[in-house]
Amino acid sequence: MKTDTNPVILCEEDYNKLSHILNLQTVAADEMTLAYEVSRAIVVKDNAFPNNTIRIGSHVTILDIDTGKEKVFQVVMPGEADMKAQKVSVLSPMAAAIIGFRAGEEVTWKMPAGLKKLKIVTVQND
Repeated sequence: MKTDTNPVILCEEDYNKLSHILNLQTVAADEMTLAYEVSRAIVVKDNAFPNNTIRIGSHVTILDIDTGKEKVFQVVMPGEADMKAQKVSVLSPMAAAIIGFRAGEEVTWKMPAGLKKLKIVTVQND
């Protein structure tokens, strides 16, 4: 289970986008949901957002700790998702698990195949 000891940090722009999407979807704010993560997020000014933190638009490398496999992708808004181009929707379980977390942190998240323990290897914000 993801622990509340690692704070979720969102910039104002991402917080506003996600709040809008989640209100339209009426997602329950249960633990291990994007709505829960957004509800507990620390929101910072866009220009004060830490560069090593995942946001919409970030290019990330994630390590599946159990399998040792790495995945490289960009977190995008739902309409921009394209698996062939390695663009993953922020609403997907993988992106929802890591949004607002930093390089070096580990999270556990409920995926379709069960609980996955992930380590954020790299974060690049252009």
